[in-house]
Amino acid sequence: MSDKEFNLLDERWIRVIDRNCKVVEVSLMEVFRDAHLYQDLCGELSTQDFAVMRLLLAILHTVFARYDLNGNISRLHDPDDALDRWEELWTRKKFPEEVIVAYLESQRENFYLFHPERPFFQVASMKKLGKIKNGEFDARKLNGAVSKSAHKERLFAMVSGSENYCLSREQSARWLIYLNAFDDNALKAGAGIGWLGELGLVAVAGNNLFETLMLNFIVYNIYDNEIWNNETPIWENRKETLDKRQIIFPDNLAELYTLQSRRILLKHADDHILGYKILGGDYFERESAIFEPMTLWKYIDKNDSYVPKTHDLTKFFWQDFSSVIIGSEHNKCPGIISWLSILNETNIIDKKYSISLKIAGIKYSGTQRSSVENIGADSIQMHAALISSMSHAWQNMIINCVDFCDNVSKKVWNFARDVNVAEGGDFVQKEEKCSAKVYANKYKSEFYNRIDAPFRKWLCTIEPETDDTDQKEREWRNECIMIASDLGKEIVKQSDPMAILGGVREGCCVAKAMNQFKYELHLLKDA
Repeated sequence: MSDKEFNLLDERWIRVIDRNCKVVEVSLMEVFRDAHLYQDLCGELSTQDFAVMRLLLAILHTVFARYDLNGNISRLHDPDDALDRWEELWTRKKFPEEVIVAYLESQRENFYLFHPERPFFQVASMKKLGKIKNGEFDARKLNGAVSKSAHKERLFAMVSGSENYCLSREQSARWLIYLNAFDDNALKAGAGIGWLGELGLVAVAGNNLFETLMLNFIVYNIYDNEIWNNETPIWENRKETLDKRQIIFPDNLAELYTLQSRRILLKHADDHILGYKILGGDYFERESAIFEPMTLWKYIDKNDSYVPKTHDLTKFFWQDFSSVIIGSEHNKCPGIISWLSILNETNIIDKKYSISLKIAGIKYSGTQRSSVENIGADSIQMHAALISSMSHAWQNMIINCVDFCDNVSKKVWNFARDVNVAEGGDFVQKEEKCSAKVYANKYKSEFYNRIDAPFRKWLCTIEPETDDTDQKEREWRNECIMIASDLGKEIVKQSDPMAILGGVREGCCVAKAMNQFKYELHLLKDA
């Protein structure tokens, strides 16, 4: 290809949601100019939004590590200097358009989706990297909302028809970034999955896209309390491209956020993308990823180290509150949470400022992780002051309430099991069809579904500056017990009338199980 086409600075390809709740596509120039006017990113998948947001953050890191808000060359000297620049940006409530535009214009040649020498996020000539084994796919594989393989059709896909086989350039730009970040291991050439697929992603959301980008803009190295090394996004990197290259973990976030986990080249005809070629890209040891700020962590006792941990997509986000919020000897909280705590403790953010914590993640199939099994996302809203390290009492209270929910769910499980046994169900160890265990699991899940919305509502009403921890904990305990009790009554109503007094199975009756259930809930409430 000899022509330069589709420059991402000017073409509208980033999906956002505006103040009127309308989804629109904007260019890179527009997304920074009007970020304060948009509610949020709104791509086809929440995971795609994370990938695009990291690209936008890489631009912010690069620009404001080099220039002040007036566009003058002004390198950051120390964390205090960096925090001052961040606060100045936050106070403006919008990005200084001229500064960002000037930088992007200087890089215009690097932002063409199609370019004879350096197409954006791609490799111009895949032949230099050797033979491509199992590395050619059609548009069905590029589209993460479909993600079809040559051997398997996905039921209930988000798109169908012609979109399965060709994508617009706007769509392809988004999915290109997504593919680099989340590609599965279908290559089976030791490439592994994309870096973001390894993470239990966590981010902070504000009242608009400007605030969201700023809250995730960690302007200095909070781990070592020093300035990030020279911010080097991939489009400024002129190193030779190699297939499947092990590198040291990046020492700056612009480089990390634009990490090329894959070598990709889009195949297009006219205005449509028909597929792509792909090879393994840059990777590093998970144990070295100490500066990755947007993930949960798992402690490895054998190595006395931490590695990124993915989300349990079967749980609600708030059920894992402790691993997100609380830092301890064997629990490293996400860097983005530590950053938010710094903003709270330095009083840059108002104590009553309300934020949302957003998570997303992917579960891959099998040990080879060669296809996507599930994609999940969730969010919870709360006062930012709850994130502060000075809010340990509140954090511990919330964790106690999460544990309380778990204890109540166990009582619901036991009661549902006993009711099913009284009706003649089989209490076997295996979760066989129609066993009491399956019946109990069903109602435990129903209990969590019923307390989910009330718990979220209760959490966002907490005002650490004025509320009392004991009172708020009692408030939730009472509501949780009431919900469990109401569910118990429904289970009784739906039970076999003959089983109420033990007419089905001798020695087992629903009435006795209900009395025991009420007694145990009473003990929990007053514990």
